[in-house]
Amino acid sequence: MYVIASKEDVIRIPPDLLGEDFDKLSERLTQESFQNKVEGDGSYNVLVKGIEPVGEGRIIHGDGAVYQKVKFDALMFRPLLHEIVEGTICEILKFGAFVRFGPLDGLLHISQIMDDRIDVDIDGRRLLGKETKRELRLGDAVRARVVSLSINERSPRESKIGLTMRQPGLGKLEWLEEDRNKGKDEKK
Repeated sequence: MYVIASKEDVIRIPPDLLGEDFDKLSERLTQESFQNKVEGDGSYNVLVKGIEPVGEGRIIHGDGAVYQKVKFDALMFRPLLHEIVEGTICEILKFGAFVRFGPLDGLLHISQIMDDRIDVDIDGRRLLGKETKRELRLGDAVRARVVSLSINERSPRESKIGLTMRQPGLGKLEWLEEDRNKGKDEKK
């Protein structure tokens, strides 16, 4: 889920940069400090905008740098447990597929794809249902539910997010459309 939050924090302005345009410098340093970073609550700061210095900066004895309080708006991606997400298959492996949704990837384990035995075709980059003949390929759009969540603050790309598509209303978007049309045909 995306959230826009107003935040206030402190940036460090090194002494060798103090001659530069202060507004541009504080904007650049704020973006470097907070953009594309994970917060303590597991939120991923996607974008930092509307940066304003607050008051005067402080110089710490023995450091020489200026510590400046700044206000900014942060666009944050905060995945939630049991949330329904839509994404794209970005990698196929022998144990499942990775789905890219927002700025992160989640693992769709082979046991969580469908109620069918699955053949793995690594060379063809696809997962194929033995009975249903439904296949999942690189680039396919899917709808899944977040079933486990462990966000890595130091390296967001190494976060562990588990997904499932083994529930009604979840799966490859094409499959959902086929099922919807099949239901309409049965009613006639």
